[in-house]
Amino acid sequence: MWTGVLPAVTTKFTADGALDHAEMERCFALQMQAGCDGLIVCGSLGEGPMLSPDERLAVLKTAQSVAGAKPVLLTVSEAGTREACALAAGAAKAGAAGLMVVPSPIYHTDEDETVATLSAVAAAGDLPVMIYSNRVAYRVDVTPRIMERLAGDARFVAIKESSDDIRRTTEIINHFGDRFAVLTGVDNLAFEALSVGAVGWVAGLVVAFPEETVAIYRLMKAGRTAEALEIYRWFRPLLDLDVSTFLVQNIKLAEALAIGSTEHVRMPRKPLSGERRAAVEAIVRTALERRPTLKRAA
Repeated sequence: MWTGVLPAVTTKFTADGALDHAEMERCFALQMQAGCDGLIVCGSLGEGPMLSPDERLAVLKTAQSVAGAKPVLLTVSEAGTREACALAAGAAKAGAAGLMVVPSPIYHTDEDETVATLSAVAAAGDLPVMIYSNRVAYRVDVTPRIMERLAGDARFVAIKESSDDIRRTTEIINHFGDRFAVLTGVDNLAFEALSVGAVGWVAGLVVAFPEETVAIYRLMKAGRTAEALEIYRWFRPLLDLDVSTFLVQNIKLAEALAIGSTEHVRMPRKPLSGERRAAVEAIVRTALERRPTLKRAA
């Protein structure tokens, strides 16, 4: 459950802003058909903060209907711990396989507050938890010292490592061994993280390019590093689109061009326009023109 490629999927909307469950079913199915190992819904890329709790649980249900026996995780990223605990409990009742938990994205918790918040959410959901550490976007760094304080709770099983410091993956493994599954959460550091021991990839551009993402992961695990690197070098300009304030719009445009999906987003976001749109579209179209022929990996 805590290895492989886990897409952080986008949430699909109709033109009038309602949830587009039919399009989500289609797009989620493409991930499963490509060999992804589960789904993560309602994260940053999934516009979770723009969804009501009921909408998030509805997206979870749609993902579960497509994923079958593969795990579906719900992201918990609430301003308040009380609200985070309520969502975690609702996810458990709805049959989520686990949670990906972000400390408050609004208030930058200190070490004691981070431990208390993560512990409270884990207890409320009583599900396996992947800690989401992203000091760049959320200003809270879940360091190995904090992880040490959480290690006694068996519900904490994994970390989505998004510190933007590739050294952190090695530091966690050196300190904890296999106590925590380490998954890379930065698309354009994925090859590097997998090279030094990450066991999974919480991926973004996978939603537009699932076969290539899965191929890189499987080739790396098979020891076919040179083949994986060749695909990764082609992929890098696309992967850079994930590391942006506009990652949602960037990736939804990539989905529109690569798999024929929609670009509808929830305000205050708006679809890309002008020079920014032209630049992203050029990156995606160039990648599509140069798309590599993939080789199977065991």
